[in-house]
Amino acid sequence: MKKIIKKFMMLSLLIGLFSFTYPNQEAKYSLTIKVENLRNSKGVVQYAIYNKDGSIPDEKYEKYFRKGIAEISKNRSTLTFNDLPAGKYAVSILHDENENGKIDKKFLVPMPSEGVGISNYESIGLFNRPNFSKASFRVDSSLTKLVNIIYL
Repeated sequence: MKKIIKKFMMLSLLIGLFSFTYPNQEAKYSLTIKVENLRNSKGVVQYAIYNKDGSIPDEKYEKYFRKGIAEISKNRSTLTFNDLPAGKYAVSILHDENENGKIDKKFLVPMPSEGVGISNYESIGLFNRPNFSKASFRVDSSLTKLVNIIYL
């Protein structure tokens, strides 16, 4: 009986050492998002990243994977999301000039009165509405993405 217990303990120790030596960890990456040419340095820039089809557009910021806010300096802003698993992502930004956390609309017209941006989009309009498929890009290494700011 002592031999069986001793063998079991030895086997448990080897299994423990093996799992400690070779951790099963998924690679993680960073995504830095830059925005330039903001019309002023008022307020903040709100950044949201998405990782699912159908998540964009998201005017009320309810479908995002991660969200962050960064200060503006000299009409520019940058934010880095760390520890992202490999996958497809899309970015949405808002130049939140009044810092209320939402997309404000122009009076009588359902168009944003603050700057917005979607990855891979140079313009947004009735016939160029944002969607995840067009806005998404692959993250399988750490990278930097410049997102165009659009004032309508």
